[in-house]
Amino acid sequence: MEHIIIIGGGASGIVAAIFAKNSQNEVIVLERNSTPLKKLLMTGNGKCNYLNERYSTTNYHSENIEIVDKIISDKNINSIKEFFDYLGIIPNIKNGYYYPFSKQATTIKEALLKEAQKKGVKIVTECLVTEITKKNNSYQITTDKESYYCDKLILSTGGKTYPKTGSDGMGYLFLEKLGYSLIKPLPALVQLESNFKYLKEWNGVRADVELQLFEDNKFIAKEDGELQLTDYGISGICTFNLSHFITRSIDLNHKNVIKINFVPFIKTLITPWINNYAIKNSHKNIKELLEGFLNYKLVQVILKHNKINNDRFYKDLTKEEKFNLCKSLRAFEIEIINTKSFDNAQVCNGGLKLTDLNYKTMELKNNNGLYVIGELLDINGNCGGYNLTACWISGMLAGKSIGDKSGKS
Repeated sequence: MEHIIIIGGGASGIVAAIFAKNSQNEVIVLERNSTPLKKLLMTGNGKCNYLNERYSTTNYHSENIEIVDKIISDKNINSIKEFFDYLGIIPNIKNGYYYPFSKQATTIKEALLKEAQKKGVKIVTECLVTEITKKNNSYQITTDKESYYCDKLILSTGGKTYPKTGSDGMGYLFLEKLGYSLIKPLPALVQLESNFKYLKEWNGVRADVELQLFEDNKFIAKEDGELQLTDYGISGICTFNLSHFITRSIDLNHKNVIKINFVPFIKTLITPWINNYAIKNSHKNIKELLEGFLNYKLVQVILKHNKINNDRFYKDLTKEEKFNLCKSLRAFEIEIINTKSFDNAQVCNGGLKLTDLNYKTMELKNNNGLYVIGELLDINGNCGGYNLTACWISGMLAGKSIGDKSGKS
């Protein structure tokens, strides 16, 4: 009989346990919280966006994106979809996003835990792992309760996001002690902080926009969607999807500027459009004119930023004032000076290099019997279920590799 230990009872760990367990082995999950899958309940605002219909490497970020393409393959995606069908999860698909039809993350949690229980997986909760020691071809795991020994070990501790759920970066320390260098973990899918003068005055405004990110005046990426303007900077899904680039860039001391297009509905040149709009509304002053299509708080910020009084009329503005106003509507610039911390981030940017493992099995190349899955890997995706998909698939690959091998022995 083989003994398998999984450190971390999150999304990837529980899936790995289910696939690893067979009649020939023992599978134990060591979970530091009082219950597994704690972070899962937070995903999708408690609704759990667990998959997506649309997959490509453009949805993911890694220093080895070509390996991500092999992990998040059509074959593996279909296998995970079949797995959730087997669990009895009925999806509610909206704009490609998969949610359980119940709209409750607990549906996914309970289905996974019941399947693990049915397979005979043992889950030890409130168990903090303090040390991992390799002894010949086996591993000793020291915890605050007792020591465990195993033939195969799966690390699924999570990264450093939402540390209150137990993801405090301990897994990274274990990997470093075992001799692996990491790509520095940084926050991703996170809010962005700015030093813009009028942040408090636009706080609470939501707007449908297009964003463009520039690093040292070089275009990097763009996103569109609903932007949330805050008293510290900007938030919202479109912001989160750019944060991967920014956290790494700021860490390397580059200057990051985001240009906001507040009028994405204007598909033509903006100056003639505004001129025509102002002529049709010639009875309105500039404040009233802009409030025809922008939030009143945002209008105040734009006018203050351009030093234009509310009671002036568009036709009376100077050529330079009109140019600056149109630029603020189409490409409002704010410098991003930082991001929120791991406490606010949804995932980590960085982790174990994918070149250090066998992407078919998630087993480390220089440590037979040691597997790494989930957020510990240098894989992070955009909003939309992509990160959970990476967790499901990496857990499945590791677990299936172990379960298939030990089942044949």
